[in-house]
Amino acid sequence: MNSQQILKLIFHHDQRLDQLADRNANRTKEQIESTLADFMKPDPTYSRLYFTATDLENEKFGINVLSAYNNFVDALAKGLDTQRYQTAHGDFGSLDQAIDAIGFGEVIVIGKSDFSQTFEAIHVDTNSNVGHKKQPLREALEADFVVIYKEQAHDGFDLHMFSKKNIYTQFFYPLQKLLPDAFRFFSINGKKFRSERHFYFETWTLDRPPHGFEEVLPESVL
Repeated sequence: MNSQQILKLIFHHDQRLDQLADRNANRTKEQIESTLADFMKPDPTYSRLYFTATDLENEKFGINVLSAYNNFVDALAKGLDTQRYQTAHGDFGSLDQAIDAIGFGEVIVIGKSDFSQTFEAIHVDTNSNVGHKKQPLREALEADFVVIYKEQAHDGFDLHMFSKKNIYTQFFYPLQKLLPDAFRFFSINGKKFRSERHFYFETWTLDRPPHGFEEVLPESVL
């Protein structure tokens, strides 16, 4: 087992689109507090998966620091089950080519039809986040596209995936098959995050993870 390399899959299920970014960023106390009107609002819900990794031995952070990065990408591609990855730089036949082609804040779009929006409408820059792209992202997800953002990490990049449907299991099992040799794999309920310190839990409490941070083992079942 490569016990010094940690893969983290952070999941959020059944979120309203206004929760896809930092739900409390730039919001007033009144906006943060739940109300009956908010609860009853018929706003569609979505799912997101955030893939990141840590190389503890070399103190590096980003999904690309994994020694088994290529195996990781192959597992994601298996879960996506497509031959076409649409980007602002053209279409690609493999996920690794598409990831290499896009820059930070740019997207890969997966779907059964042509992506009719302009890619620039859902790209983000250093002064914005995904939450600032609420309407164009909503349109993409409602059209049944899966959208993957390439997000900057300390030592490379992470991958941030959005979908209308809960597609968590499509990636759980292919990634689990890489165990125990490739890395240690943690599946994390995003609702349990309380601070940036939680995001880097493996650097200070790897042997006793916070509640909701579950290590996946070869024998684990959902």
